[in-house]
Amino acid sequence: MKRKIYLVKLMSCCMIFLFLLGGCAGRQSSEEEKEILEHEKPETVENKKTEEIGEIEEIEEIEEIEEIEEIEEIEEIEEIEEADWSSYFDGFPGAAVLYDASSMKFTVYNSSLAQTRRSPCSTFKIISSLIALENGIVDPENSIRRWSGEMFWKEDWNQDLDFRGAFQASCVWYFREVIDEIGQEKMQEELDKLLYGNCDISDWEGQRNTNNNNRALTGFWIESSLKISPKEQTEVMERIFGDNSVYSEQTQNALKEVMLVKKDDESGLSVYGKTGMGKAEGVVVDAWFTGFAERRGEKVYFCVYLGQADEKEVSSAAAKEIAIGLVLSEIN
Repeated sequence: MKRKIYLVKLMSCCMIFLFLLGGCAGRQSSEEEKEILEHEKPETVENKKTEEIGEIEEIEEIEEIEEIEEIEEIEEIEEIEEADWSSYFDGFPGAAVLYDASSMKFTVYNSSLAQTRRSPCSTFKIISSLIALENGIVDPENSIRRWSGEMFWKEDWNQDLDFRGAFQASCVWYFREVIDEIGQEKMQEELDKLLYGNCDISDWEGQRNTNNNNRALTGFWIESSLKISPKEQTEVMERIFGDNSVYSEQTQNALKEVMLVKKDDESGLSVYGKTGMGKAEGVVVDAWFTGFAERRGEKVYFCVYLGQADEKEVSSAAAKEIAIGLVLSEIN
């Protein structure tokens, strides 16, 4: 009897030992598997990251190629025709561009100068107005800004002004305030989106301007860092007012309202534009008139530029007269 009890106890001990041994082996196996996985995991993740980076680079390369091809296609489609409009300029050194977006056709006078970048001067008020209107910085119905009391050279600027009055008077101090409220970051973002010339606003304060050091009357857009060509001016006008514009109809209409310079009810032709003029050390070096003409929904974008002249009195008024004459003659 005692022997049977002893054998049962011995067998029980053996079973317990085997059970414990198996558990230890199981834990060891699990730990070994875990260790193996942990050693393999970083390498696997690294491989996946490398593959993902390779895929991203490949996609970016494809997108870049497609973008280049798209630009080349546009350049191939664009038609540029030279025109002799010297009679309109009457000895003024300058250039002119008409752009019919529907046919992607440019008609150009003085092609070299038409593709030379110069300071936009007050034509930039179209852009600062656009950005301010679109971003709620200017509300045309509630847009009065208070005059500081400083006496400026242009009498129209020496008073409180609203948006329309400031645009029509081309008041620099008003738009200097607007541009400061837009801020450098937003301004850079919007100019990049518009592909506005060299998009260079690095001289935010306008310290490069040799004609004026009054902070209220200067900035990057007046004989400073920002440059744009007459041809680019017409392209920017099309990006703002064209069929594929990303800007709201409300913003476009508010801009058109202040840019309207001529409306012929008989022909149905309306001309919209903005002058601009810049001096260096008291001498006019840039004069502009840029905008678009519209009739029955069809638009033609234009820009006339006049450069420095020794024997002619260059002005934005002269550029405007030439542009309107060209538009009425070429479109009618």
